Amino acid sequence: MSNVTQLRCINCSRTYQPRPGFYTCPVCGSTDGILDVEYDYDYINKYISKESLAGNREPSMWRYRPFLPVAQEGPLPPLRVGWSPLYRADRLGAELGLKELYIKDDGINPTASLKDRPSAVAVARAMAEGAGVVACSSTGNAASSLAGAAASVGLKAVIFVPGRAPQGKVAQLLIFGATVISVQGSYEDAFRLSAAAIEEHGWYNRNAAINPYLVEGKKTACLEVAEQLHWEVPDWVVLSVGDGCTMAGAWKAWVDLKKAGWIEKLPRMLGVQAEGCCPITRAFREGTRVRPMEENTLADSIAVGVPRNPEKALRAVRDSRGTMINVSDEEILAAMRVLGRTSGVFGEPAGVAGTAGLIKAVREGIIKPEERVVVLVTGNGLKDVANAIKAAGEPIRVAPSLEALHKALGDLKLPNYGWGYVPEPRLAERR
Repeated sequence: MSNVTQLRCINCSRTYQPRPGFYTCPVCGSTDGILDVEYDYDYINKYISKESLAGNREPSMWRYRPFLPVAQEGPLPPLRVGWSPLYRADRLGAELGLKELYIKDDGINPTASLKDRPSAVAVARAMAEGAGVVACSSTGNAASSLAGAAASVGLKAVIFVPGRAPQGKVAQLLIFGATVISVQGSYEDAFRLSAAAIEEHGWYNRNAAINPYLVEGKKTACLEVAEQLHWEVPDWVVLSVGDGCTMAGAWKAWVDLKKAGWIEKLPRMLGVQAEGCCPITRAFREGTRVRPMEENTLADSIAVGVPRNPEKALRAVRDSRGTMINVSDEEILAAMRVLGRTSGVFGEPAGVAGTAGLIKAVREGIIKPEERVVVLVTGNGLKDVANAIKAAGEPIRVAPSLEALHKALGDLKLPNYGWGYVPEPRLAERR
């Protein structure tokens, strides 16, 4: 990895050279000794530029390969991960009173979540290191993304999930041929068991809070945002927070771009947690270390009572002059409805927690009407259909007759245009 200069401990600032199986600072330990990947930006600028990207036809996250901690030549996982759409959300923006709002929909990735990005990096590195088995603990999305990426290159995946993991996510794991261990306990229980098994068997460790390279995969979402906005930096980037790794990755993208000289300013970061599991928000507000919390929210993918990478997330929010906010499960379900109704984007509860936080932040005056905002939707709603039905309600049930249909539609008070209705011309057609 000629583009990577070293790994730096975020706690003691000691530096290390990358080597297989080396994930955390041995002096500070696995809890505090989280490492950060540092790059040679002169090297990066030699092999990639804004101008070269304009002509790059690679429709995936690998278009940013010089910014990533993988071999700069050689095989990569074949699944197309990344280059997800950035929609201008004018209808939702109008409802919220925002002049310029964008939605980054990462639910279109191969296994339907942003977690495909770090898993692609994990599998690329596992192949380069000659690993035969990759493993992780997960509330669901990281697990399915790793299983899919591993299956695409013939690696064996061993996945540890808490017993509450939604069946849609477990089904993905099994279809991809992973060995699935359903731990009858909390996410923390699953994490501890996976860590012990990984150490005992020498499997490649995909746990994002431990493996410093996986945050780098997550940052590609915001590298894409920057390019899709023609390198005009938004005022705010909004996203849900569980373990803290996605926030850390999103912020790292903007920091890397600024250090490389590609942008001149940095956005503010808004991190959103569920009220029923918000240890990072609590630490941010109190200025203390993170303390464990119960995992009491329907947003399973961010229900992390003992986050393993909170410090990078906290630093990202503080360094950006951003803030943290909590939302209730009811606010999350409401956000699922409004996002679908106004934008046609179907997100799972954890995936739209950022949208719920955005709505609340606008209402509280944290985000101003004239500011440019990007909100990340990190997972597709089909992963958790039970909660989608809880959010949207049941379908209308009618007998198979027009009379019954007329009554049902009449009760809804839908507009009845009739056969002679001609819609008003669109603005472009008037011109």
